[in-house]
Amino acid sequence: MPVPSTARLRGSLVSTISHQTRPFAAGTEDRVDLLLIDDDPADVSMVEKMLAETGMDAGITVAADLAAARRALTRRVQCIIVDLSTPGIDRLDGLREVLAMSGAAAVVVLTGLDDAHLGVRAVAAGAEDYLVKQEVDAPLLARAVRYAIERKRSEDTERRLVEARILGRENARLERGLLPVPLIDDPALRHHTRYRPGRRRALLGGDFYDTVQTEGGAVHLMIGDVAGHGPDEAALGVQLRMAWRTLVLAGHTGDQLLGTLDTVLGHERRNEEIFTTLCMITIAPSRRTARMHLAGHPAPLLFRMGPGGSEVSALPEYAHGPALGLVPGAEWPTTEIDLGESWGLMLYTDGLIEGRVGQGSDRLGTDGLVELARTARASGATGRGLIDELVTEVERLNGDVLADDLAVLLLTHDPNAVGHR
Repeated sequence: MPVPSTARLRGSLVSTISHQTRPFAAGTEDRVDLLLIDDDPADVSMVEKMLAETGMDAGITVAADLAAARRALTRRVQCIIVDLSTPGIDRLDGLREVLAMSGAAAVVVLTGLDDAHLGVRAVAAGAEDYLVKQEVDAPLLARAVRYAIERKRSEDTERRLVEARILGRENARLERGLLPVPLIDDPALRHHTRYRPGRRRALLGGDFYDTVQTEGGAVHLMIGDVAGHGPDEAALGVQLRMAWRTLVLAGHTGDQLLGTLDTVLGHERRNEEIFTTLCMITIAPSRRTARMHLAGHPAPLLFRMGPGGSEVSALPEYAHGPALGLVPGAEWPTTEIDLGESWGLMLYTDGLIEGRVGQGSDRLGTDGLVELARTARASGATGRGLIDELVTEVERLNGDVLADDLAVLLLTHDPNAVGHR
């Protein structure tokens, strides 16, 4: 094709030329919004006519220089067609300026500069294509525009996926780092946990737990549940767990510890409607007795192991205080527990017992969980296998994966296991 007229229109005139013609092709978009950076009216007319010949429905905004292009560029623009000899655009340096402002729009070079080396460098710099005016025809230009838009979309999608993967890996490392490592120094104790947040693709939810052995041999267990399921609740759960561990290591216990934790919650929560349920147990150095405090939380299950097999029951809830964050100046009474020689304590959040049973509205509840635990123990399940079997059966009864956050902590004591860790 011969080089179009070289008459030039100087200045920053911007004109909008809209074409309503027959559809470009079946299955393609109805309209393509273009920004053409070119100061030659003949070249502009050439682009207009060629795209019209192909049936492309194009809305073309024309900018005679780079400054006008900046003013004319909107989010609707899908492709920028630029002549590298336009005023203010000095070949590659000018192209880089166009690329810097292009955002999500593809960039196609359409120029009279028949320079293969420049074309390679332009594409390497980020242009989707490099076309020479003397060699382009209508179908080639239309295809170049369409392909450039799709390539740009693919590149942006891939970039977002890569960024999401990187962010996901960073978040996963952060959340794993926030999960607790139990502080236990007793070979007769076994510690097992299961943790699954209700949020899709999350590693940390509003449930939290911890286990700490203090000087003198007492072992402190705790499990809690912040009302809600989002990242704010997860962050609050981490703060409360860390505060609990700090208070325990500082020698605080029982009602005094819960009162301080209640104060921490009041300062850290986003609004006054957020509350937290919590179960806390302190096991004596003898490992035969324990003290329990419940703050609006379901009572743990107690497994007593003896010569005749395993007994499973829920601990009594008669000494029960309110959830943290609900009642100023609340008190939490103590329940004394006789554990026996060999035992297991399973603390859990209500996500484990609020699943449905069958098609109706009935919930599993504590009694249902006790029956499932008895069946699992009768089949020989222990440790992490016991937890997994319970969760699997609860989900089967629910008919689907549980929607709520779920945390389970199982601590067992077997004096005969000493030296066989």
